[in-house]
Amino acid sequence: MHLHQPQAEVYIPDDTPEPEALARTTHLCFAAHQDDIEIMAAHAILACFQQPDQWFTGVVITDGRGSPRSGPYAHYSDEEMRALRFHEQRKAAFIGDYAAQIMLDYPSRAIKDSHNSHPIEDIMAVIQATRPREIYTHNLTDKHDTHVAVALRVIEAIRRLPLEMRPQRVYGGEVWRDLDWMSDGDKVVFDLSHQENLQMALLGVFDSQISGGKRYDLATLARRRVNATYFASHEVDQAEALAFVMDLTPLIQDDALQPYEYVEQFIERFRLDVANRIQRMASSQ
Repeated sequence: MHLHQPQAEVYIPDDTPEPEALARTTHLCFAAHQDDIEIMAAHAILACFQQPDQWFTGVVITDGRGSPRSGPYAHYSDEEMRALRFHEQRKAAFIGDYAAQIMLDYPSRAIKDSHNSHPIEDIMAVIQATRPREIYTHNLTDKHDTHVAVALRVIEAIRRLPLEMRPQRVYGGEVWRDLDWMSDGDKVVFDLSHQENLQMALLGVFDSQISGGKRYDLATLARRRVNATYFASHEVDQAEALAFVMDLTPLIQDDALQPYEYVEQFIERFRLDVANRIQRMASSQ
């Protein structure tokens, strides 16, 4: 598989030859940064864990050089930070029993440049090598520019592929904005009540971020519990942890559908739900 960046890498935790390791992939995730995979695609990781007929592959688009750092990592150079974040992501891939972990090694500015075709071509190459059933990436209402850029590049890459090479489903997960605001009928809901120990282990390996001042491990597990408790106001909890995702599949089924128009439909339904509830309660006896 040809990738443009000279330091891009493909890590295979179980030493299976690369073509075979990639070809066994059923669930594929494209994330902006190291640890985004484990935050937003836990359902896919757990669905494939120790399953002979389902395999998860993670792809990190950016290089990690611009990561914030403090505490024991405060004096790390950009190159040292890149090496550390790659090392942590490999650890997660080993713990999670991934089919493969791919690092495309782009600076954030490259993925945010819509005129740079290299990231899109690399994403296409990964999809062609893996032929996944499902693809996970960031949701289009995330408040991090690089996350939204990754989601848009993934959609563009899929749209450049023939229909027979496209995945069955594409999902956008929660990282820098949760999806609780979406109308319940629009949410895709994944139950993450099981194997919390594995979820904790996957998040905990990213010590450069946790000890560096961001408790993504605690916050991510807490968000999943909050989602479960506040999902239904008139029912007892049906799960201990839930993840909400945005279904992006229509965007790779209809190439003419603009991403912003698609997202505006969710926002409009949310607006109407809020307005109707206020009006109903204001006029009730």
